[in-house]
Amino acid sequence: MTAALATTELLARAVPVVGGALGLGGVAVATLPARIRLRAELRRRWRTWALAAPLFLGAFLAGEPGAFGLAAGLGVVAVAEYARLAGLGRGERAVLTGAALLLPLLAWRAPERLGLQTAALLLVAAALPALLGGDAERGFTRAGRTVFGLLWIPVALCGLVLLGPAALAVGVAVSFGDVGAWCGGTVLGRRGPLARPLSPLSPAKTWAGVVGAAAATGAVLLALGAWSPGLWAAALGGCVFGDLLESMVKREAGVKDAGSWLPGFGGLLDRIDSLLVALALALVGAA
Repeated sequence: MTAALATTELLARAVPVVGGALGLGGVAVATLPARIRLRAELRRRWRTWALAAPLFLGAFLAGEPGAFGLAAGLGVVAVAEYARLAGLGRGERAVLTGAALLLPLLAWRAPERLGLQTAALLLVAAALPALLGGDAERGFTRAGRTVFGLLWIPVALCGLVLLGPAALAVGVAVSFGDVGAWCGGTVLGRRGPLARPLSPLSPAKTWAGVVGAAAATGAVLLALGAWSPGLWAAALGGCVFGDLLESMVKREAGVKDAGSWLPGFGGLLDRIDSLLVALALALVGAA
């Protein structure tokens, strides 16, 4: 079976699953009583989901060009948010933006070039702005943060192109996993051992959320006919560690959200933090 045919078959399963979840979610948030404290935020989040889901699924419907466009579009916005959080200058932002466009393009048109040579060029490019500027005070920090940004965002997003139908399955599973983590934390995380926080970086993230994410990601992958131990581990790992990783970045930057333009979430990084880690883990599993 070709990758295109596999993606088409997966889309045929994903559309009713996602559409059904959006429909049920829409009814649920529309009927929430006024006394629910998070009613307004949950409604904003649902509207964002309702807009983002067709864009995500539609990109895969367009095949590899669509996956490239999705990866490049997400990458350009996400690296801009990351550069602000990391306090990077114009040079580093240009490197990150260039990589956000070039790496998915290589993944689409010349995946064989994504090797050690490209990694070496990225390393040099990350350090070049500080080297040329003679920054002896923050040069190493700037270069290190740029390298981290390259790995976290453009390299991970190459998975949307390289993984084929598996990228679609991981993306849908992570989306449901984030909701499952919230539900698990709300229902099971009030007391007992499951109420323990995963990390001081994000005290609201508990082991109950991990249970909820594990159940949701596994169930969705089964519904899509795409379950495998590797994909399930990648999706669950993204749900668990993605938010913690971004929380680490935001805490050092002293901000609550990566942006303010995405209703119910903040910035794009606040929405795709789990996806980035999940794609990176899926790439490792596919290697």
